Amino acid sequence: MSDERVVTPRAGEEDQQIEKSLRPRRLAEFIGQEKVVEQLRIAIAAAKGRGEPLDHTLLYGPPGLGKTSLAGVLANEMGVNIKLTSGPAIERAGDLAALLTNLQKDDILFIDEIHRLNRAIEEVLYPAMEDFALDIMVGKGPGARSLRLKLPRFTVVGATTRLALLTSPLRDRFGAVHRLEFYSVDALYEIVMRSARILGVACTPEGAREIAARARGTPRIVNRLLRRVRDYAQVIGDGVITLEVARDALAKLEVDHLGLDENDRRLLRAIIELFGGGPVGLSTLAASLAEEVDAIEDVYEPFLLQLGFLQRTPRGRIATRRAYEHLGVPYVERTMDNGAEQGRLWT
Repeated sequence: MSDERVVTPRAGEEDQQIEKSLRPRRLAEFIGQEKVVEQLRIAIAAAKGRGEPLDHTLLYGPPGLGKTSLAGVLANEMGVNIKLTSGPAIERAGDLAALLTNLQKDDILFIDEIHRLNRAIEEVLYPAMEDFALDIMVGKGPGARSLRLKLPRFTVVGATTRLALLTSPLRDRFGAVHRLEFYSVDALYEIVMRSARILGVACTPEGAREIAARARGTPRIVNRLLRRVRDYAQVIGDGVITLEVARDALAKLEVDHLGLDENDRRLLRAIIELFGGGPVGLSTLAASLAEEVDAIEDVYEPFLLQLGFLQRTPRGRIATRRAYEHLGVPYVERTMDNGAEQGRLWT
């Protein structure tokens, strides 16, 4: 398994380059996430009416759902500049200080993967978010003294896929916290049609809906699938993405009608065939697949859990009846008999 798989929600280099042209610039262009968009629309109108910056805002949810795009939309709607960085990129307190002192009034500082901020750096961020001030130490030893620099009022927009890993003091300093949900097929269909127009690709409604149905509820994946199907249509077809072209292209990419690829199916088969359907511990499962524990937990499991193909239990992961049916494997129901697990075959 790797991030090169076509249905990974993580952004690759190609995605980062092309996504810039596909990203919405205004809330009116942002498709899906209706509740979050409506709440942000009200917050923007209120902040502009008062002549104040937006409250510090935290966006969380699985990767690929548009957290970075939404931060850019907020900056455009407020008419301010946005500076982009990420938690791992801020290695020293001086890096954060340089970012903060270069901000102008009402600017937005977007911190992706904010849960990966170093704790010492968080301590510098707290007064900046709360008091719009930067505390720095001047000198060393007994003669050292603290100097407070005033900062212009600004907005921190944080993005994270792991809300639970944020410390309470940092989480509490965000005035607005929004969870981004997986997208419906209808919303992804609209995204495909919009992206096709921007890319100059002829796409029928049936072809667009077929791509949307296999995109795992994630805009980043649907745009990537669109580009792959576009290539297939250009070389094999007549340049038009029809239903037949979309199905043929996705079949060659090994993406099935639910959006699972061969890596997802291999994970499910490992649980079923190597471990009798489970339960199996996460580290054991990762070792059997030669994969990192975090990759299984953050990248593969969320969608399989959403489909009801996996169960997380205190004893480990279990493949459900739905997983057996999807793979065409006879389901073995696990029962308890005098404290010992027994298997009962269902065909």
